[in-house]
Amino acid sequence: MDVIDEQQTRPQHNLDLDRFRLRAFIEGLIGTDELQVLDERIDLADVAEVFEGNPKAVLLRQVGPEGAELVGGAAGSRARLARAFGVTPGGLLPDVLRRLRNTPEIVEVSRDEAPVQQTVLTGDDVDVTALPVHLQHGMDGAPYISASVDYVVDPKSGWTNVGMRRLMLRGRQETGVDLVSPSDLRAIYQASVAEGKPLPVAFVVGSHPIDQVAATMRLPVNELGLVAALRDAPLPVVKCVTNDIRVPADAEFVLEGYLDENGYAESEGPYGEFLGYYGEVKRNPVFHLTAITHRRDALFQTATISGRSMEYTDSAALCALRTEVMVWRALETAVREPLAICATASSGGMFNVRIALRQRVPGEARNAIMAAFGCLANVKNVFVVDPDIDVFSDQQMDWAMATRFQADRDLIVDSQLRALPLDPSLAPGTRIGAKAGYDLTWPFGSDQRLETTVPEPPRYEGARFASVRDALADGPKYFAELMAAMGSRDGREIVRELDALRAEPGLVRDGAGRHALAPTSAAEPQ
Repeated sequence: MDVIDEQQTRPQHNLDLDRFRLRAFIEGLIGTDELQVLDERIDLADVAEVFEGNPKAVLLRQVGPEGAELVGGAAGSRARLARAFGVTPGGLLPDVLRRLRNTPEIVEVSRDEAPVQQTVLTGDDVDVTALPVHLQHGMDGAPYISASVDYVVDPKSGWTNVGMRRLMLRGRQETGVDLVSPSDLRAIYQASVAEGKPLPVAFVVGSHPIDQVAATMRLPVNELGLVAALRDAPLPVVKCVTNDIRVPADAEFVLEGYLDENGYAESEGPYGEFLGYYGEVKRNPVFHLTAITHRRDALFQTATISGRSMEYTDSAALCALRTEVMVWRALETAVREPLAICATASSGGMFNVRIALRQRVPGEARNAIMAAFGCLANVKNVFVVDPDIDVFSDQQMDWAMATRFQADRDLIVDSQLRALPLDPSLAPGTRIGAKAGYDLTWPFGSDQRLETTVPEPPRYEGARFASVRDALADGPKYFAELMAAMGSRDGREIVRELDALRAEPGLVRDGAGRHALAPTSAAEPQ
């Protein structure tokens, strides 16, 4: 089946087939604080320890007896994702939202032009165990390919579905694949099984972080175009060697094959999941490998997934950005002025979501909470704050929780909602759970009180006057305003002048604590 809408393609023209390759991105990190490079030889058995709790991406120059090159953690921080998009971390979400509005352009290139097909292995030469695939966690069922981006054509729509799935090695030409959680690919596969047909699939291993961001999105579009839109550039694709799926022509590796028609027939797992705990053994489909294609200097990729340092994993950073996009889209129709969103990486990038907004009418904070609850099943706890709180600061969020929250007034709990089955806090065998919303905003209209105003260092601004009396005759003033009025760089002489005015008597304090002349004095002709 031809999977490309002919209206989206046009003849090949000059394309930079290295601009969006993984190796180019990684080499661009050399010399920065975002990458660690290990030149010495390392056994596959020791690779997992290098990545555990490591805040940096790691490039391993010589892995295993073959001396293969392997990179992990490429997408494992917001800073690296921002670098991939060419923006600052603060500008990442707005830039992704802008790119999602792009009209995608897909350009098909020939096999001779496609770097990912510089080397083609088929038949008996196909061996997934020849790749540098390492054991990631101590109780995993086998070594896993964890950075694989899957491309599948939906036979009904002709659209290409793009996602990220792990592959558990079962032999030279077989792997397990996790298809238990609800997803578009699961639905496509189950339809194929119902018809007794295998489902062709291609797994890209070695993708630019932008392509991985596209793979985590769940939007009702042809997701090959989603990759192009997020790249903000034409997407070069090439037809696979053993099936009709189009994949990025500038990838590092492609594993071609099919999911067999036997359905959920084989054991897969256990595996260290993206919430920091193990997932149990499951019944899952088998992927049969029919071809491996790759660049001559291909860079293999692994993704960091689980463990105690969730905030440093690829899965958390990618999920966080996906969550922020989905919640932002929901907020655009639920409230008037959302300002910022942070899905915390330490909660897997999905469970805990922080929202800053400017309330225009009473109740918008609660509307935001409900919108976040409804747009993603994975969202579990939602915290809404005022514009002055930085949602990316744990300290400021803790401060808002401590000083602006009353549990009997501001806590929202809803139950019997669809939940993520991997949540270990759920009762065994259940798929529904509770969600909590925390309204950490000031009660509507109360944010102008002195008691809710945050102290800041004084600013010495305003008109100059000949004396403190003249300044006060102009109107009540805070002490800093009096210092500015007199051009004082000290302040103690202002205290002495105020003391003299108080002795007349002629000095009072208003309800805001400002110094003022007594009404009788203020009424005297000037």
